[in-house]
Amino acid sequence: MRHYMVKRILHLIPTLIGASLLIFFVFALAPGDYIDSDVTLTPERAAELKAIYGLDKPMLQRYFIWLGNALHGDFGYSLQYQQPVMALLKEYVVNSFLIASVSLVLTWIIAVFIGVFSAVRQYSWYDSLITLAVFGAMSFPSFFIGLLMIKWFAVDLGWLPIGGILDTGSQTTGWARIWEVARHMILPATVLTMLSVGSLTRHFRANMMDVIKQDFVRTARAKGLKERAVIYKHALRNALLPAITLLGLELPGLFSGAIITERIFTWPGVGYIHMEAISNRDYTVLMGFTMFLALLTVVGNLLADWLYAVADPRIRLK
Repeated sequence: MRHYMVKRILHLIPTLIGASLLIFFVFALAPGDYIDSDVTLTPERAAELKAIYGLDKPMLQRYFIWLGNALHGDFGYSLQYQQPVMALLKEYVVNSFLIASVSLVLTWIIAVFIGVFSAVRQYSWYDSLITLAVFGAMSFPSFFIGLLMIKWFAVDLGWLPIGGILDTGSQTTGWARIWEVARHMILPATVLTMLSVGSLTRHFRANMMDVIKQDFVRTARAKGLKERAVIYKHALRNALLPAITLLGLELPGLFSGAIITERIFTWPGVGYIHMEAISNRDYTVLMGFTMFLALLTVVGNLLADWLYAVADPRIRLK
């Protein structure tokens, strides 16, 4: 197991290098940049700024400079925010990780519970109702659900704040500050959970329906085990294996999927600054954020491989 994990980690190096090549040249070949978008600059001043920030160098040379700096944790300088990209990501990634982690935990808890319950009561009224609700939640775009929840719970009922992470001018500390952040997080985390729970629920339902028909489940029942033990101890553990693959895609998917949601709720996360960077052609920020998503993707796949062995002791990874 240890040898396999070391080998998998070593395989991440060429994968990330290939991702860096693709990411850099996609943004480098895009027309214009932050300096070109500033119509107040004279051609002479624009050329001077490009020379200062190295944008006048050949593209291949710029890539190796960017890659060498990235290996030392330097992803360039944001012209829009006037600070290093790494410092910008560190400032905002914690906020994104907060709602992403809460949404991930809620999604898996709800999906496992509903998926298992629906599979056990296959084709019942409960199963039909859950199927309708799941497909309904998956059908609506994030901006529509977000605006609808703002209208209902923030504007009409006044139960929750409209957006942001803290109240305007807030000076709270301690538990009061934690509660304030939690109140602001309810709506965006709920939207992300609603968008993610549908597909995962269908996967759990389908996997459970296949597993509960297998011989080892019938054998467990024939031994006289309680139905709860049969379902949650034997069947669920095997049904988790196909769903573990999705976990590798959930991590980057939550951050990238939160881009629109963070914009709607003005949540100060990396998704929010990503939209601002697109509008202003701040490509250094876009490259840094995209590399962050690439890193999350390979780490998520590595985590999924490890969880395979944890969930099923029959798997022997060498």
